[in-house]
Order: sequence, then C-alpha cells, then structure tokens
Amino acid sequence: MILIILAIACLVTVPLTGGSLGRLAALKLRWLWAAPLALLIQVIIMEIIPSSNQTVLGWIHVASYALIVAFLWANRRIVGVPVIAIGTVSNMLVIVANGGVMAASRTAQRIAGLSLGSGFHNSNAVAHPHLLWLGDVIPVPGPLPNVLSVGDCIIFVGTLLLLHRNCRPPATDRTPRAAVHPAPLPDA
Repeated sequence: MILIILAIACLVTVPLTGGSLGRLAALKLRWLWAAPLALLIQVIIMEIIPSSNQTVLGWIHVASYALIVAFLWANRRIVGVPVIAIGTVSNMLVIVANGGVMAASRTAQRIAGLSLGSGFHNSNAVAHPHLLWLGDVIPVPGPLPNVLSVGDCIIFVGTLLLLHRNCRPPATDRTPRAAVHPAPLPDA
C-alpha cells in the first residue's frame, strides 16, 4: 500500500511544479499490455492463490518481473525509464537469487511493525538470503508499515524523472520573455 501512496505522491508533484499530467498521453508506450498483465499476475499470486505451491508461485513472480523488464526495454528511450529499469532489475536479481521471493530483513520488518501471515508473500525474510543488501532492508513504520529496497528507491527516482521531464511545458513555453527596455533618451 505504501508503494501506491508513493506513486500517487510522485503524480501530485507534477502539477505542483507547473507540469501537466495530460502530457503523459503523448508518450508512445510500446508493449503497454505487459505491465498491467504483470500486475494482475502479482495480485493473483499474492491475494487469490497465496496458499498454492510456494515454489511455483515464486517462479510465477519471477515471470511477472520478466514481463515488466520487457515493457521497460521496449520503452527505454523515454526519459526516466532507464532509471526505473535499473531499480526493477535490481529487485529482480534479489528475487531470482532467493527463489522467487524478495529477501527482506527481519530487523526491518520488526521496525516497520510487519507481521506476515502464512501464504505467498512477494517480500519475506528467508532462511539464507542472497543479495540481502539489495533486498527489502529499509523499514517504513507507521499506519501503513512496509519495507523498501534500494531498487524501490531507484524506481521512485526514475518515476519522478519520467513524470517531471515528460510533463513539463515545452522549452518555448518555459523561457521567460526578454524584458523590453525603452531606448535611452539622447543627452541634450
């Protein structure tokens, strides 16, 4: 939930800084179907069938990331997307290295106030984590507790870059007009 709130916060900063979210409609996104499909897959494995075979769910989770990476690769020329891709690949490396689960720090989970029930979780403490330093190690306590990864932070930087570079007015609209000064009066 905190990730959704952070994404909304990124969107809200655009009009606050003079940009227009309407300019996003001009982006020519390729493979647009891949990102929503990946999200749908993740919702299904975490919310609808989390008690199924954990190994199978883990590799389905990896496959959903492969769809996201394909979408990002297809759109790599859009400002901000390469930064988002770095964060996504960082997360995917941890997930692949840990059998389909984002390794999380038990300490970060405790500080955030998370207590995970049974079933599949895309992020969880694992017995012998690999690449934990890239995993979910940043606690976010509060009413919507969560743990974030370095990759998540990079994704949000990329999202801000994408939004602010693609939603701002064209350069001609932002250039201040030269001040018009009257010609000096001749000396009498």
